[in-house]
Order: sequence, then structure tokens, then C-alpha cells
Amino acid sequence: MIQVNREAFNSQFTEEKYQNLLNDIVETYKYKPAFKVCETPAFIPKLLKEKLVTACDDIMKVINQPNFKQLTEGAFFDENMKVPNEDEQSKFIQLDFGICLDEQGELTPKLIELQGFPSLYLYQELLGRMYRKHYDAIPETFSQHLSGMTTDEYIQLLRQEIVGDTNPKEVILLEIEPDKQATAIDFYATYRVLGIKVLCITKLIKRGKSLFYKDENDNVIQIKKIYNRIIFDELNQRTDLVTEFDFKDEVDIEWVGHPNWFFRISKYTLPLLKGDYVPKSYYLDKLESIPTDLENYVLKPLYSFAGAGVQIHVTPEMIDEVKDKSNYLLQEKVAYAPVIETMDVPAKCEMRIMLMHNSKINKTQIVSNLMRLSKGEMVGVKYNKDKTWVGGSTGFYEN
Repeated sequence: MIQVNREAFNSQFTEEKYQNLLNDIVETYKYKPAFKVCETPAFIPKLLKEKLVTACDDIMKVINQPNFKQLTEGAFFDENMKVPNEDEQSKFIQLDFGICLDEQGELTPKLIELQGFPSLYLYQELLGRMYRKHYDAIPETFSQHLSGMTTDEYIQLLRQEIVGDTNPKEVILLEIEPDKQATAIDFYATYRVLGIKVLCITKLIKRGKSLFYKDENDNVIQIKKIYNRIIFDELNQRTDLVTEFDFKDEVDIEWVGHPNWFFRISKYTLPLLKGDYVPKSYYLDKLESIPTDLENYVLKPLYSFAGAGVQIHVTPEMIDEVKDKSNYLLQEKVAYAPVIETMDVPAKCEMRIMLMHNSKINKTQIVSNLMRLSKGEMVGVKYNKDKTWVGGSTGFYEN
């Protein structure tokens, strides 16, 4: 997005450098990422960074309201979804923005979705290091971290908040069949850096109110903390899983990322938000009248796995046919701008700002970012098949 940096990068890019980067990632973890790694990072100018920070601050003002839990009780459409021992704030928050152009032709972010759930915190750090290692067109003064924190400071913060003073053997990353997940490389990176066990929910052992697992030597280890990476939409679909532990159980563990925030900070939150960087959103069951310009809206289920069920060409008949309108949202479309010059056509991008609550200062901070580049109608694999300079990336921010 910064023209001088983009031109310098594109002029020095070679397929050999890109393949070396991919090979290095695979060799580091003996694993090939299940998603497309983009050929390029993005270079984010100061003005856009400032707008992103303002957008995040505006959203956090709503989330930090004393009555936020009251406002989001409706997110639990089934009381059985609630997990006991909820904490006071979400440990992790992800804010997804489409990068657009305003009426003056200036870059501006528009909120797409948000979630109170962890993202690829360790993998993104790895990816940034790999881009720097294999491409020499990334200025040293640019940072993946909007605050400008160093890699060491970032890793220390992750260790502080996920492991803390607990023995790493007593902390687990919990998933469903983690080796089969598209984000498995992030689990391997988390294990490598933080030393915590990556565990399938079927491997949990429950004794009274305590949870345990067996280590590689068949020793039974008590679990003190769970870094939760299980997405409830997937868990609800996996009726084949045999488990001793149910999320509704009262257990003596500390959640690192309490599961209830997955619902509270989600698409359900969108109609509560206002501001220059938030598109209009409506709960479908509370919509007084159907907008006459439906072509400017998308229809989204409040809860769906991997973006399933999103309709981008909405009609009145489509709305009428929705049986459970309380589970749907009508959201103003965001017009992504093709702002990243590639070797053929420009790419559009979606930027995930990754936040984490710092318990030492009792503040939720912006800590990293994730980007997805796209040349299709939407951001996603099926819309970008056989295209280059698309996929998962990261942004380097001008200081």
C-alpha cells in the first residue's frame, strides 16, 4: 500500500525466493501449512494505521462498557451453551477489517467481523520472521506490531498471559483432532515457543472437578490452565466424539480465553457498534423493514463454521425463507478496494487486528495482525483458486 515499498518489493521478487520461504516454514515444523501462504506481505502507511487504532479504540469502548454482558446475553440462544466460571474480560479479541477507499480516495478500514477467541498468535510471528529472512525489501523500521513492540517483547507477553507462573506441563492447548485442523501449524509453533501440550478434547481425563492428561511417558498430569482453541460450531457438529469432559462441567481450571467470549464478542455484537469504521448491521428478527437497496447488504448466520451460509446476493425472498430469523444478521456490504499491486491484477485485502488483554496493566492491547489477500468476490479459498499473490499474509506497519 506504500507505493515506494511495493515497487521495491515487486521488483526484487522471484519465485525462487518464495519457494525458499515456503520450504523454510515446512522444514521448521516438518509440516506444510494447510492454507495458502501469500507471496507477499503488505506495507501499511501511518494514516491507515492511525485509522485502524481509532477503529479498535471505538469498538473497545463498547466492549468495555459495564453493561456489555447484559447487552450480549442474547448471544446465548441456548442456555446450555454457557460455560461456568466466566471471567470479566475476553483474553483475546480479533477485529477483521476490509480495506476500502473513502469518498476522497483515501485508504480506510471497515469492520467485517469480530471474535472473542484466539487467532494465529504464534504462527503470525513465524511468518513475519520468514518474510524478513527471505525478502530484503522490508524496512527494519517497519513492524508487524502496531505498537512497535519487538519480537522478544511480543513472545514474553504471550508467555505471560498464556502460561504465566504455571508449570508449562500443566497448561494445554485444547482442540478437536488438532493435527487435522487447518491451523495446526500455529499449534506446533505454540508448543515450540511456549512448551505447552497440544491436546485433543477426547484425551482429557476427568476425575471429580479436576482434569488430567497422559504425557509421552504415560504419566498422568493435572491441568491447571486451558488455552482454548475449540470452536463451538465445529464441536456441535462432531457428534462422533467420545469425551469425559463437557464444557458445561464445573472444573477446577483457569480458562485462557474463556469459551463464553466466543459468543459475546461475535457477529452478535455488530449491531451494538457504531462509528465511521463500522457498517450498518441489523438483527434479522428485529428488522422493521427490508432495505430497498438489498444489493448493498449481505446475509449472515450469527453462528457458522468457516463462513458457511453467508449470502452475498440477497433478495427479499431469501429473507422471507429464513426460518430462524433470530440466528441471522443483515449487514451492509463492505467494498474492498484492490489496493495491493501484484504481478497481474491488484489484490484486495482483509486485515485482522489481534488484541490481547494484558493482566499486568489490566488493558486490552493491539499486539499483532493477520492479513488475507484476495482477487475473488470474497476472501476465501474457493474464491481464489488458481490465483497467485493471494492467501494468508501479514502487514508491516510504517512507524
